[in-house]
Amino acid sequence: MPIDPLHTPEYVPVGDEYATIVTNKGTVVVELDGLGAPVTVGNFCELAESGFYDGVKFHRYEPGFVIQGGDPITRDMDPADVAAGIPGPAGVPGTGGPGWCIRHEYDVNPRNSHVDGAIAMARSAMPDSAGSQFYLCLGPQHFLDSGYTVFGVTEEGLDVAHSLRAGDVIESVTISHGNPAA
Repeated sequence: MPIDPLHTPEYVPVGDEYATIVTNKGTVVVELDGLGAPVTVGNFCELAESGFYDGVKFHRYEPGFVIQGGDPITRDMDPADVAAGIPGPAGVPGTGGPGWCIRHEYDVNPRNSHVDGAIAMARSAMPDSAGSQFYLCLGPQHFLDSGYTVFGVTEEGLDVAHSLRAGDVIESVTISHGNPAA
């Protein structure tokens, strides 16, 4: 199947964006790096503002490594089935996306550091294959710095991020300019 041209988001980050990720376990506030990863942040903001992430479940949990979500296939699935990796009506959790891919930015972002609480884009073996799936680092993962685009870091709710498991629900993702808790 041919890959469509890479998506260029219309949203242009100004560098003060924050994402508030409300989950069934609590809230995670992430400072987005729109200056270091403008394509990735623009794409994430567009998806969030369209409601794309609302109701999607985290489908991958690796203790001490990552919690991953953003697959629309999981939206209408039972959380237990998502956690077990059981295929749903639209496919296998972890294989869905928005219908496009974006260009990687891990080699041009000066702050591409997988620290504890970093948010980064998941992708397949192809560098330019990220679309909507993202992960939060559960501890530093610097061996990923040279291959995956980091586009922000958790400012509040790191304890919530560490408590998330496969099957937990992303209730909403909202974008604000400036820290919403400040």
